[in-house]
Amino acid sequence: MSTVVYLNRAQFAERIGVKPPTLSRYTLPKADAITGPVDDAGEPLPGSVRGWLPETIDAWNAERPGRGARTNLEG
Repeated sequence: MSTVVYLNRAQFAERIGVKPPTLSRYTLPKADAITGPVDDAGEPLPGSVRGWLPETIDAWNAERPGRGARTNLEG
């Protein structure tokens, strides 16, 4: 049996090349795992730790607009 390894917020930030506080400006993907208390909707409560698979982070990062991209323009 192999162990599944999830990355925390600090590791998430490192993987995409930003500082951890920068993540608060992003809409992150849904966590693949949550350790600790969750509400009735399954959302993490204070004291919980979210974890993401590397593949989840990579897919999210590949789809997000690049640095300085204008996302408020109509195309």
